[in-house]
Amino acid sequence: MIEVEALTKRYGSTTAVDGLTFTARPGTVTGFLGPNGAGKSTTMRVVVGLERATSGTSRVDGRRYADLPAPLHAVGVMLDARSAHPGRTAYKHLLSLAQTHGIGRARVREVLGQTGLEAVARRRAGTFSLGMGQRLGIAGALLGDPRTLVLDEPVNGLDPDGVLWVRRLVRELAAEGRTVLLSSHLMHELALCADRVVVIGRGRLLADASVQEVVDRSERAGTVRVRTTDPERLARELLAAGAEVTPQEGGALHVRGATVDDVGTAAQRCGAAVLELAAEQVSLEDAYLQLTADAVEYRAAGASGGAR
Repeated sequence: MIEVEALTKRYGSTTAVDGLTFTARPGTVTGFLGPNGAGKSTTMRVVVGLERATSGTSRVDGRRYADLPAPLHAVGVMLDARSAHPGRTAYKHLLSLAQTHGIGRARVREVLGQTGLEAVARRRAGTFSLGMGQRLGIAGALLGDPRTLVLDEPVNGLDPDGVLWVRRLVRELAAEGRTVLLSSHLMHELALCADRVVVIGRGRLLADASVQEVVDRSERAGTVRVRTTDPERLARELLAAGAEVTPQEGGALHVRGATVDDVGTAAQRCGAAVLELAAEQVSLEDAYLQLTADAVEYRAAGASGGAR
């Protein structure tokens, strides 16, 4: 379990993390989201002892990272897939990590196989593609068979097969009762593998809920789109029934406070021919962009959503 409580990290006059509180629980894949500069990497670095908090606490299984007697066995970390020395082979890189914790060569070979790197185990890390480097980073995180994993952008650079492999891996790890904290900018992928999401912006908590709860809180959730030959007549009918109606281009209406059946019945009552009628489909990406709209550090002219 990862517990972050009232965590603040300042660099001079800049506040990177501002009173952040959340918990990543065992048996759960927790997605960690936020625009560039939101404080995600800083938070993860504090959790794994690479930064010291200005105030507040972060604990892994009830202990500060610095107090863990055997960190590799407690928490597996991948924050930078290119951290391996480029002159070392994949095998030697993992073996050097293993020897710090008395982990045997058999386990090194096991994680090489688990991450699909057996065939390139004797190649130098500096020759690896980005995707292979990601697999090596994940192998290092799995080396100590930890109960908690912290993975920063683990699917970055992976091909579709690799992305599917990571998705299955994190779900299997959570099913074994492990805690997985996973940072990613790929909203579609997180929607498929995460149980909960923690969204931050400008170092502050914006949301901490299940994926479905975050989606359901979106302004577009519960909206019905209808296109008709007589939008004004249908709008009057719906307004009279207590619905909220927003006109759109092409004779379409966005309707809140009414179901698809309600809108269809209203159209039939007032004699407006329906050309299109459906509930709006809201994605995690839609909800995320809405949540972080005011927390984007750099926005291109004319952009309406958050940074990717």
